[in-house]
Amino acid sequence: MKDNAAFLREFQKKVERVKTEHEISVIQYWKERLDKLAAMKPEGIGALQVEMKKLSDTMENRVKTLKKDLS
Repeated sequence: MKDNAAFLREFQKKVERVKTEHEISVIQYWKERLDKLAAMKPEGIGALQVEMKKLSDTMENRVKTLKKDLS
């Protein structure tokens, strides 16, 4: 019984670690995308809005793909 409880605690720690590492990876990816957007020198607000829309669409498509994979 003690072994099962210890195993379960260790397994939960590993799952949390993997989950946290994945979250860090995702946040780093989107931060890089936003940094590129922030570094742009757009001709005007319209060009910036177009790039922001592209980023938003990319994020939306990714969420749809992930949700489909869960089904």
